[in-house]
Amino acid sequence: MLLSVFTRHTASCKFSKDRACRRCNCPKWVGGQVNGYYFRQSAKTRQWAEAEACRLKLEEALAKGLPPFGPASSSHHSIGVSPVPSLPPASQAPVPSSTEVRTAPRPRVTVAKAVDAYLSDAVSRSVESSTLKKLETIFRKQFLVWTRVQGIEYLDELDLDSLLNFRSTWKDGPLAKQKKQSRVIGFFWACVRRRYLTENPAIGLGKIKVVQIPTDYFPSDEFERILAACGRLDKGVKRAYDIEKRGQRIRDAVTLERHRLQGDSLLLYQAKTGTPVYVPLPPHVVEALENVPPGPKPNPRYFFWSGNGNPKSVVADWQRSYRRLFKLADIRTRDGKVKRCHPHMFRDTFAVEMLLAGVPIDQVSLLLGHASVKITEKSYSPFVKARQVQLQESVRNAWKLNQPTGSGPGTGPSASAASYKTSAGWQVIRTRKKIGTG
Repeated sequence: MLLSVFTRHTASCKFSKDRACRRCNCPKWVGGQVNGYYFRQSAKTRQWAEAEACRLKLEEALAKGLPPFGPASSSHHSIGVSPVPSLPPASQAPVPSSTEVRTAPRPRVTVAKAVDAYLSDAVSRSVESSTLKKLETIFRKQFLVWTRVQGIEYLDELDLDSLLNFRSTWKDGPLAKQKKQSRVIGFFWACVRRRYLTENPAIGLGKIKVVQIPTDYFPSDEFERILAACGRLDKGVKRAYDIEKRGQRIRDAVTLERHRLQGDSLLLYQAKTGTPVYVPLPPHVVEALENVPPGPKPNPRYFFWSGNGNPKSVVADWQRSYRRLFKLADIRTRDGKVKRCHPHMFRDTFAVEMLLAGVPIDQVSLLLGHASVKITEKSYSPFVKARQVQLQESVRNAWKLNQPTGSGPGTGPSASAASYKTSAGWQVIRTRKKIGTG
């Protein structure tokens, strides 16, 4: 049996990486191995000396096989330690009878074993390579390394305070933090399902506030500036841009396969029902695709890619070309600042143009390959601003149609005059009825 004092730091403590720190005013705890079990108890103090006195009394009580807070050790209540069940020494453990069934305690699970099991399960579920790489970064390169620095070996040593301390080390933006926290909570739920833990210590993590900034799009005037700038770059950039503006992501456009072009339609994807989803292309785009010249390493399977290397590297090359294109286009906001442009805005432009043209949002969602219409509504909020401008123009047009021949508000009939005409009309009807019946 070996107990020791350690500090449970708060998230804001500057000594949070040192569990043996005695200089801070954080709560002190006592913990260690007792007869093969892990024992941990709050010392109910913030002073290291008082925690050491608590440790000695706990060791004495446990060595005698007594409950650490029973009648023989009532002095422990003077330091304010809450009672917990004690574990008897192995020599004094009762021998089970022939009719008594005892369940062997589950062995403690290390953090490293839990991380390996979680990542192995992700591989077996055929998780996307990009998602798997993110999980590797979060749990193997960040979480596992952090637990080793903190001296945390076993999974049951982690609680809400320690996870808050781990979250305070994140340097990501709000949206990335929110996604990372969701994955951390999912990791501990997986540990609960595997019975590594009895409860999820991460469910107490507070919600991370994210201010959603809607992705902008390219109006027609900015679109023309980009087309004009394409003439100063390689023509391949313009062709890839045209494909992407039909709703594809940059990776899908760069790695576009030739068999997807069928007549004047482009195969986007295969729906879950097995039905292919096509989008029509303008004639000049179809002609440009059919006449794409072979590159340095032509591949008959693809339009713009040689098929060699990682698609992610090829996308990075095209993104650099797009950055040069946007720099040449020199698109600016109304206050004269350079507008932040990126290739995914072509996809947003496609969505906004479809919605403004009156295409139902469920059809736009189908063209974009979204799993739900709610994703389309959330992702393409620039449509709201553009649709508002369209509504304002419709109202102004209605003013012009309903405007009287004269100029000024007093040229039309007044409300009292209209009311008089209505009452007079009813009076004529009543008079005719009386004459007819008389």
